[in-house]
Amino acid sequence: MRIGIFENIMTPGGHEVDFDRILVEELQKRGHEVSFYVPEDFEFSFDYHVPVVRLGGRAVSYSKVSGIKKLLYSVKREYNRQKWYAQLYEAAHRKDIDALIVPTSTYRYLRALNKNILRRSNVPIIFVLHGINPKEAPKFLREAKKLLPYKNIKPVVLTFVNHIFGHRLPNIYPIYPPTYTARDIEFQPSVEAKDTLTVGFFGQYRREKRLRDFLEVYVKGHYTRKVKLLVQGSTMHPEDAEDFEKIIQEYKDCAGIKFLHKGLIGAEWQKAIAGIDVLLMPYSAPRYLYHWGGMLFTAIGFQKPVIASNDINPEVFAKFNIGMTFKSGDMNDLQQVLEKFINGYDEDVAGYGEGLAEAGKKFSPESFAHRIEAILTGEYHTITPEQVAGNVEKK
Repeated sequence: MRIGIFENIMTPGGHEVDFDRILVEELQKRGHEVSFYVPEDFEFSFDYHVPVVRLGGRAVSYSKVSGIKKLLYSVKREYNRQKWYAQLYEAAHRKDIDALIVPTSTYRYLRALNKNILRRSNVPIIFVLHGINPKEAPKFLREAKKLLPYKNIKPVVLTFVNHIFGHRLPNIYPIYPPTYTARDIEFQPSVEAKDTLTVGFFGQYRREKRLRDFLEVYVKGHYTRKVKLLVQGSTMHPEDAEDFEKIIQEYKDCAGIKFLHKGLIGAEWQKAIAGIDVLLMPYSAPRYLYHWGGMLFTAIGFQKPVIASNDINPEVFAKFNIGMTFKSGDMNDLQQVLEKFINGYDEDVAGYGEGLAEAGKKFSPESFAHRIEAILTGEYHTITPEQVAGNVEKK
């Protein structure tokens, strides 16, 4: 199949780049030709080495925009989205592509689709939603229901259950998300006992992430084995960068803590993840109950045990022994879990290894690409309550 990917996220993060890589590289492995369709001024932060078709209409970013200006930008973005959809319809009508994937969607994409000729596409189109929260669910279900007559429109929701808050529609495909794996470096995952345990805390730093609270908890911990902590932070705004530098100075004399104030992508990011033994995710956010955690699925892909807040994809921890969780927002519980995990690591590591291997197989990029392919070709049956989300069945 000739599969087009419509990408219009103007400021993609590392996980968005890697998600597109999974689609491109894994679908290519399955014998498909892949190309990108993007707005005319779209700037790639990674070269996927596939053909690119530029659509008329400039992308619109909300970054650093508020008030009336943000409203005007929103109207402009919606107008351009209608133009892009119409051009994608023409590409499909000309048989330039056999299928289309929109890798990062929301209910707004479907709302716009319900007003556009693209809904009558002659080729299958997948709209990927990376999770739906309770507030969005009624809007998503309303728009998806309107699209029921259009059999080539296939909303895909990345989730760990087989329904949308108890609701099911025959045109909605709930499937598991994929893991992120090492694609640019030679890396053989191993989960084993260590003389010195290296713990890593990675991600974009913003002041509201309460990094100081976590560091205070970590420093106060009583550890009966050698342990090191690596804290990596990328910053987008000057005020965040300034605050992160202050934190580095505050903890510069703490033995065993190393800071890296730098954005990482590609091979550099993969080397950093490969170089640690345990991945820490001490941040808490209710949205992780409904959206899959990119860092958690990086940990699974790289086979790294984790310490995480219990609001990060609890379904995964319930099924697989991949680490420990603490009560969201409870710093005292975090300290206890840190001590228990670190001090008992060598005794528990074999169990973590088994759990990570099972999870890695279940959520593999190859399996994800198989499911996407099956949805596009019509060989995937919408799962029933008795089935596990993500299973593929032949007609």
